[in-house]
Amino acid sequence: MTATSTASPSYWEPLWADGRRYRGLCKAEKQLMDELLGVGCDRPALDIGTGDGSLARYLQHDLGYRTTGIDCSPSAITLAAAQDTGPGPTWQCADFATADLNTLPEPAYALITSRLVYRWMDDRAGFLHRVRRLLAPGGTVWIVTEIAGRRTTTDPALLELGISPADAELLTTGWSVVRTADIDVLRCYALRP
Repeated sequence: MTATSTASPSYWEPLWADGRRYRGLCKAEKQLMDELLGVGCDRPALDIGTGDGSLARYLQHDLGYRTTGIDCSPSAITLAAAQDTGPGPTWQCADFATADLNTLPEPAYALITSRLVYRWMDDRAGFLHRVRRLLAPGGTVWIVTEIAGRRTTTDPALLELGISPADAELLTTGWSVVRTADIDVLRCYALRP
């Protein structure tokens, strides 16, 4: 029997459909975004792996970006859209790793976010290449990911959930500006070309 890739829609859809929820935005993370991302001024933003849409809604309603949230799980997109109480982000079901990027609403984005997604990518170099293709000149990439070994546990499976130092180096190579901040087991990256 072949294992299902954790980067595939067939892995994520049953989890979202069964009611699984993931770590929400905290006050410290919002403060970092306010500081490092700034006001959107109606510029386009893309939230990759949007899940329940909380980050996309924050970018749209609090920071003023014109946001598109994409996720490979139809159930996640349905959940995100159901939480809109008025005009909100655009929602699109798409697997960022394989989707035709021309189907996205914008040809380029001033801000591209990926929260708690990077560590699950099978082809991280390919993921970053696709992100760079969509980033507008002078834009920012915001990636939040767990760092391996930071959890206070003895369970080796949980200790290895985050990215390794080699994965972090791949993530930060080739950017002219790399700003990071830590929130417990997470590291937030603001990357600029």
